[in-house]
Amino acid sequence: MITQFIQDLKLEFKNYNGKKISQDVMAGLTVTAVALPLALAFGVSSGADAASGLITAIIAGILIGGLSGASYQISGPTGAMTAILLSLSIKHGIDGVFMAGVISGILLLIAAAFHFGKLVSFIPSSVITGFTSGIAIIIALGQVDNFFGTVSEGENAVQKLLSYGELGFSPNLYAILFGLLVIAIMILWPKKWNSKFPSSLAGIIIALAINSLVNLPVNIVGDIPRTLLPQNRLTFNAISLNQIKILLGPAVSIAMLGMIESLLCGASAGKMKNEKLNADRELIAQGIGNVIIPFFGGVPATAAIARTSVAIKSGGNTRFVSIFHSLGLLASMFLLGPIMSKIPLAALAGVLIMTAWRMNEWNEIKYIFKNKFGTSMIEFVVTMTATVMFDLTIAIVIGVFMAILLFVTKNCELKIDISQVDIKRMRGHDITADHTYTKMVYLTGPLFFVTKDKFTKTLEKLDDTKNIIFSMRAVTSIDQSAVTEFKELVESFKENDVNILFCGVQSDVKEMFDRSGLTELVGEDNFYWDAIAAIKSLEEKEVA
Repeated sequence: MITQFIQDLKLEFKNYNGKKISQDVMAGLTVTAVALPLALAFGVSSGADAASGLITAIIAGILIGGLSGASYQISGPTGAMTAILLSLSIKHGIDGVFMAGVISGILLLIAAAFHFGKLVSFIPSSVITGFTSGIAIIIALGQVDNFFGTVSEGENAVQKLLSYGELGFSPNLYAILFGLLVIAIMILWPKKWNSKFPSSLAGIIIALAINSLVNLPVNIVGDIPRTLLPQNRLTFNAISLNQIKILLGPAVSIAMLGMIESLLCGASAGKMKNEKLNADRELIAQGIGNVIIPFFGGVPATAAIARTSVAIKSGGNTRFVSIFHSLGLLASMFLLGPIMSKIPLAALAGVLIMTAWRMNEWNEIKYIFKNKFGTSMIEFVVTMTATVMFDLTIAIVIGVFMAILLFVTKNCELKIDISQVDIKRMRGHDITADHTYTKMVYLTGPLFFVTKDKFTKTLEKLDDTKNIIFSMRAVTSIDQSAVTEFKELVESFKENDVNILFCGVQSDVKEMFDRSGLTELVGEDNFYWDAIAAIKSLEEKEVA
């Protein structure tokens, strides 16, 4: 893998020159402008602080971006991750967040070793869409306190909302105005300007300018330490076996989310740049990054589609874009730390609320519901609801299980068509007999424990017949319970002197017939490739 990585780097930086370096620098600074307000907001909303968000983006951009499975991935704190981290920080404190981040990094390395990245492709798109919408709801609900300037209690967004019944709900008008101001700017900001100067950054700057001039009574970000080794970070002394056991569950959720978000980001951005992501290498990069970041005081990171797409659209050529974006954030931390500390939390809440709204895959949602894709609609709603109500890992499991259940239910239907032999359709095949007492049984679909009862009940009604030809070309599988039932049914027909013939039996089904003794019961000479041959054999035996 190391050899392949070196070869890919040589290809990536082939003919790299001053022009491409300048393009990467400009793209990196553009991504910095997008990442700065998001890093601050995600740091605060994860239960840590703004400095943690900045440190996460800086370290992730250098470390994960440098080792990434593609030239375009930009990693850092994301809105999806804050949905897990907020409840985790409330329950286990910021040290719990740091420790869970390390464990998740180790799990990602294990996932890379076993090539688990391929499993992401098995998650239905409607489940991922529902998952994303659920996370968006959690992010928006998690910003109620910052947006309204209120105080709540609880381990998740739903509990915090319910706590207002006891604590009361007394919104701060100034906080609301700051939040609405940022939202309005992000909505009304011209798209052509957004590519040069992000609306989220514009909203933050305007809110900061107003608050600096008027100094309104609102909660602000607070001090941002100008160091990559803040006092509030993970240390080896804080690691214990008991804590690892307690945090393993949340760490699995963080690792799963990191894997899903990073690989989906890579797949989407890869189409934009026409470059395929190396999934295993990306998981290794994410794993190494998330093991190391907590020791610098950062929260778990993952690839971010918003920053990655900006990097590509800004003309970025190589993974240096990610590193330059981190250097831009580092300069912002050291040079603008005192200024950024005065940003109203309500302004960051406005950024996150708009980010949550835009996270939703509205085109996909509209497509599913407009075209009334019933299965996809159920998968979307169930996954979204489970994401809001339960743990994110549980939500993914529920969504995938629901998708499998609906798929099986929809595709396990067995169709049985019983008809007389149509002599008119046999012209040219030397079929002369009447065949009044011959029945054709056409089976379509799987024969297994779910469909065997329908099969048995339908065929038990067959009477006044001497010959039954089972056409099974459309039966691709049969299980033990169904083949046993089939054998018992054939035995009862033979006791009544009914001739049983088969045509078009698939090889896998025939193998089950052989193993169960059904082939021996019927006789190998009563299996034919098509119905014409089976009907002709009846005439030859003069049993028609």
